[in-house]
This record gives sequence, C-alpha cells and structure tokens, in this order.
Amino acid sequence: MASAVDEVSDRLLTAIAVGDFLPGERLPAERELTGLLRVSRPTVREAVARLQAVGVVEIRRGRNGGTYVRDSWTESTAAAVRHTLLPRWEEFEQLFDLRGLVEGMVAATAARRRGPKDLDPMRDALSAYLSASTPRDAHTADSAFHQAVRAATGNPQIVMLSQDLLARISLGFPVEPWGRGEQTHFHQGGEDHKALYEAISAGEPERAEEIARGHFTISADLIRDVLERVRAR
Repeated sequence: MASAVDEVSDRLLTAIAVGDFLPGERLPAERELTGLLRVSRPTVREAVARLQAVGVVEIRRGRNGGTYVRDSWTESTAAAVRHTLLPRWEEFEQLFDLRGLVEGMVAATAARRRGPKDLDPMRDALSAYLSASTPRDAHTADSAFHQAVRAATGNPQIVMLSQDLLARISLGFPVEPWGRGEQTHFHQGGEDHKALYEAISAGEPERAEEIARGHFTISADLIRDVLERVRAR
C-alpha cells in the first residue's frame, strides 16, 4: 500500500511531467504545499527530498532560495504518472468534459458583462503572452489572462468554480498544465487567446464560448499525451 510520501512524490513528479511546474521554476513553499496537498510538513519534506535524490529538483539556499525544478522527466517519472493518472483516468476524462463546458460558460458570461476596465488586464496579459521570451513568462501571462476573463464575469462563485476545476485536473495545483518541449500550451494557444479577447471585447458570447471550449482541450490533450508516452513504454 502506498504511503503518504509515495503519493505526494508521485503527484509532484506527475505535475512536473505535465508542465504544472517548468524547469527553472520554483515549487510552492513547503507550507503552501501542505495546504494544497492536505498533508503534513514532514510528508512534504520527505517527498521533496525524494525528488531531489532522483535529480528532478534542486534545493537552493539564500535570499532566492527554495526548491527549483531541474528536469521534467527522469526514470522515476513514468511510474509516478502511472500511479497518479491511471487509477483515476475515467474521472479525469469527466473533468476535462466538465471543464470545457464551464470555461465556455465563463467566457460567454465575460463577453456579456465585461466593462471597459475589464478589458485592460486582458489586453495587458495577452500582450505579455505574445511577447514572452521564456516558457515561464508565457505561463505567468497565460494565468493572468484567464484570471482577467474570470474576473470579468463579476461573479466570485464562477471564479471559484473555474479555479477549483483547474486545481482538480492539475493534481491539486492551481496552475495550467503546460506540456514539455515543443508540445506546449504556448505553441497552440496564442491564436486562441487573441480570438477569445476579440470575442469578449466585441461582446459576442456565443463566439467566446465556442473559442473557450476548444481552447481548454489543449490542457486535456497535453495530459493525455503524457499518459500515452508512459503507455508506449
């Protein structure tokens, strides 16, 4: 039977494999991880130590210290992905479907309700996304863009529903899966972001819904690709 440390280390390895956290990026602090994963600090500490031992992360000391991702895939990753994703794969497919429906509703609601001030942060995030020079910058801009879309609905309950679904498909972490190498969200998502902004700006809810439902299949496909890589082995 898997221990709590086994489960947490497998979730962290899988989250890194699907691109929740990218090489060079710092993991959430220990205290934050305990809250996100609902486990004790000793469990998180030992799980992170395992990731360090297999070379996935490194611990840095000093002013900018923390746990930083070194690599997105090691020999330990395939087993972790199998343990984390396969037992719940039917649930994940249901969540992918639900998320597409919900994010379509979010985008349509934003298109109906957005005011002039709601468009400013969307436009700024879109510009940052399109001009991003690193995956981490693009990842940050992507999060800011979708947060601005959610905020434009004017309904905190919608915002929480969207964020909860994101965390559930991202293994407890409130960040968008990003993929790895050339198979990343960035290479597929730029045109969708521009089209979604234009639809919301123009007040076209049906168009915004259609774009958003298609756009959020990217994350689902990236997670499917990681699982297929493991199955192919």
